[in-house]
Amino acid sequence: MRIEEELKLDYSDVLFRPKRSTLSSRKDVDLKRTYKFKYSKNEWSGIPVMAANMDGVGELEVAETLSDFGMITCLTKQHDVSKLKKYKKLKSIYKNISLSIGIKKEDYERLDKTLKEFSFIKFICVDVANGYSEHFTSFIKSVRDKYPTKTIIAGNVVTADMTQELVLSGADIVKVGIGPGSVCTTRIQTGVGYPQLSAVIECADAAHGLGAHIIADGGCTCPGDVAKGFGGGADFVMLGGMFAGHDEGGGKVTKTNGSKYIEFYGSSSETANKKHYGGLSNYRSSEGRSVKIKYRGKIKDTILNILGGVRSSCTYVGAPSLKQLSKCTTFVRVSNQYNDTFSK
Repeated sequence: MRIEEELKLDYSDVLFRPKRSTLSSRKDVDLKRTYKFKYSKNEWSGIPVMAANMDGVGELEVAETLSDFGMITCLTKQHDVSKLKKYKKLKSIYKNISLSIGIKKEDYERLDKTLKEFSFIKFICVDVANGYSEHFTSFIKSVRDKYPTKTIIAGNVVTADMTQELVLSGADIVKVGIGPGSVCTTRIQTGVGYPQLSAVIECADAAHGLGAHIIADGGCTCPGDVAKGFGGGADFVMLGGMFAGHDEGGGKVTKTNGSKYIEFYGSSSETANKKHYGGLSNYRSSEGRSVKIKYRGKIKDTILNILGGVRSSCTYVGAPSLKQLSKCTTFVRVSNQYNDTFSK
C-alpha cells in the first residue's frame, strides 16, 4: 500500500485568474479547432464539445443539432444498422458522429456490420467503465488493425501511464474520467476515481507528447467547468448531464406538481442494464443512478449558453481563440467557487 500526497484538483477547486486582454468582445473569440489524428490521419474541424454516448444524450436527433454547430455526438451502443437506416439525414451529419461499442465479441461483430453498411462514418468510440485491463488494450489493437483509417476513441482512464498505453495500442483519442459524472456512482460504489481537472492535465500532457488527443469526459456542471476542461489541456470536452433533458434526447416527459421532468440515468446503472441487457448480472453491482431532471426544451438554447460561457472565459484570460486558452490559463485554488445564496 502507498499514498500519493500530491494535491489533486477538481473543477470546483479552481477559478481562472483574469488577465489583461486586447479583445473588445466575446464575439471575436474563435472556438473552432482543427485536429489531425495520429493513426487515422483524418482531419476534423469544428467546436470540440461532444455529447456523451448515454441514453437521452447520444441520440441522432441530438447529433443533428450539435452538428449544425460543428460539434460531435458519440451515439449510444444501441445504434445498429437497422436504427441508422431509419435516419434519413445520416449523410449530412456523418462527419460529426461516432459509433460506440464495448469489448465483447458481439460488439465487434456489430461494428463490422455497421461499417460495411455505413463506411463513411469516421469515428469509433470503444467505451468501457474501466480502461485498465489488458483485454481492453488488446481489443484496441485489434480494432486499429481492422480499421486503420478510422479515428479511434478509447476510454475511460485517468492516469498518464494508461493514456500512453492506449495511444501506443492504437487510440487516436483517449477518453479521460472515472467517476465524475452527475449520475455515476463508481466512486462511492468502488472507492475508485481521480479528481477530474488533475486527470485532464496529466493525461493531456501524456497524450500530446505522443501526438494524440484527449477528451475530458464528465464532471462539468456549468459552462465555466467546460472552459476549465479546455484550460487544463483537453482537446475535447464531453457532456452528459448538461445535454440531458431536452426534446432531442427523446426521453419520456412526466409531470410532477405542475413541473415537467425527464428520466436520466448512468450507463452502468440498474435502469440501463435492465433496458439493454436484461438486468444486472449477479456478479456485479450498479455503478450509476437514475434521476428525474427538469425538462429543458430545445437543446439549442443550452448549446448557446455553454458556448457563450466559454467565449467569455477566453476574453477574461486574453485568449483570442480556444486554441490559445490553455496557454493563457492560470488557475487559482479556491475554497468557494460562487455565492449560492439564492440558488437553493
